[in-house]
Amino acid sequence: MIAANIWHWWIGVVLLFAALGAVLSVGAGYLSKVTAMKYPNRRQRRK
Repeated sequence: MIAANIWHWWIGVVLLFAALGAVLSVGAGYLSKVTAMKYPNRRQRRK
């Protein structure tokens, strides 16, 4: 039973870091898209 309890906590830690990474990557992708529309680079300005 002790091993199951320890394993349970490690799964929780791994899932926490995975969720934080997913949230941060979605936020960074959103910000990059928003700033790309506000400040277009040369290639986007030609069109």
